[in-house]
Amino acid sequence: MAFNGYFLPLLLQGMLALLLVTSFFTDAVAVSPILDVGSLKRSSFPPGFVFGAGSSAYQFEGAAREGGRGLSIWDTYAHKHPERIKDGSNGDVAVDQYHRYKEDVKMMKDMNMDSYRFSISWSRILPNGKRKGDGDINEKGVEYYNNLINELLANGMQPFVTLFHWDLPQALEDEYGGFLSSRIVQDFQDYADLCFDRFGDRVKLWVTLNEPWLYSNGGYAQGTTAPGRCTGPSCLGGNSGTEPYIVSHNQILAHAAAVTVYKIKYQASQKGEIGITLVSNWYIPLKENDTNHIRAARRSLDFQYGWFMEPLTKGDYPKEMRALVGRRLPTFSTEQAALVKGSFDFIGLNYYSSNYVFDVPPSNGLPSYLTDSLANSSFERNGIPLGLKAPGSVWIYFYPKGLRDLLLYTKIKYNNPVVYINENGMNEFNDPTLTLEESLLDTYRIDYYYRHFFYLRWAIEDGAKVKGYFAWSFLDCYEWFNGFTSRFGLNFVDYKDGLKRYPKVSAQWYANFLKRNSTV
Repeated sequence: MAFNGYFLPLLLQGMLALLLVTSFFTDAVAVSPILDVGSLKRSSFPPGFVFGAGSSAYQFEGAAREGGRGLSIWDTYAHKHPERIKDGSNGDVAVDQYHRYKEDVKMMKDMNMDSYRFSISWSRILPNGKRKGDGDINEKGVEYYNNLINELLANGMQPFVTLFHWDLPQALEDEYGGFLSSRIVQDFQDYADLCFDRFGDRVKLWVTLNEPWLYSNGGYAQGTTAPGRCTGPSCLGGNSGTEPYIVSHNQILAHAAAVTVYKIKYQASQKGEIGITLVSNWYIPLKENDTNHIRAARRSLDFQYGWFMEPLTKGDYPKEMRALVGRRLPTFSTEQAALVKGSFDFIGLNYYSSNYVFDVPPSNGLPSYLTDSLANSSFERNGIPLGLKAPGSVWIYFYPKGLRDLLLYTKIKYNNPVVYINENGMNEFNDPTLTLEESLLDTYRIDYYYRHFFYLRWAIEDGAKVKGYFAWSFLDCYEWFNGFTSRFGLNFVDYKDGLKRYPKVSAQWYANFLKRNSTV
């Protein structure tokens, strides 16, 4: 789909005015020795820097019961508990990328993207989750991903592939509780091995797991995502004080097992790289000179980010996390710690927003991951918001400086790993009363991206080894427990008219930014 330039001149005038009057950028320019805001463009980033956009299988593909695909826990969760989804919807059709991938790849090419980040549906490849023999492999599922990968390469784009983005095969959940059991480690390794074997000749960037923190927190502490487990009457079973830690532990071991098989069997010949994608906010002490609040901010980082980065870089969990959680936090054997430590070529990092944090006393209630950190958060300080709030969110406030802070924290604390920003974006509510033309005018999204590009570039100048950036998301899509009520896409999907795709103004801006000789 070619881009219509109708909105672009007006948009650029508006953006220039916005940049000149926004105090945020005035402050940024005053303290930055690196960049003049108006000069930021694609060539401001290092040679070879990868730009793209992202998706996940359950949110995009649809075709839930086509081509031999088995059920995932999200199929079961959304169908059995529609009351837990904001609009009662499910991902049976999603945005139908399974049938429209050629059209979508054409749009990506028109946007001048270098790469497309997508995930493989485990149950589309192995309907029962296991590979005991070749007969367990769904060759139609393999064919679909081969077609998508080949289409991307034919259009000059690099596939950036995630193995697990929360859609666990239901068969494994039924058999042994999925990631609650250590049996998942071998099954995930077998699945990963199959993907490396079938796709690794063309896929050079692999991610094992997407946001293991959210899978554990949402699915086993809060109970807001599949499989909906937590402590309390509204939960679908579970224990918020123990299960999140068990699930994260098994995710880390599964990740390390997949990396091990890749490095032993495939990496030398396929010459690819493998990592894991983590998510974190940046945490700011509510009172900057208060020691207790400073410690609370660091604990918050450890309970979200360090929970995974400490094992990956040091072979064990954060010391303060161990002290607060005690026996509920699993331990790594000497052999496991050796496999986990250093089990990545890069870290994928997802960043959306930041929080103010303050110290709270221990809870008198049942133990829970949600209270173990002895910290609470706010988006306001003295009644002043942290930043502009995303139009469709209660949890995304524009704080792009947090991205730089998080990257430099990673550089210093974790020995400066190679990083890809795998998700960054903001949303608006799905408003069916808007005309199509009105729905495409998302200038606030451009503001969000531009601000983050500024601080990302600054972090790179300060030595952070960031190699790529992926906007979330390529299309409007199914947003988990929010269903179709929330739109993160650069491209608009018309849910009322056959899922037709239309570039929003932000997609046109991104396409222009990504031109090799762009001046935007």
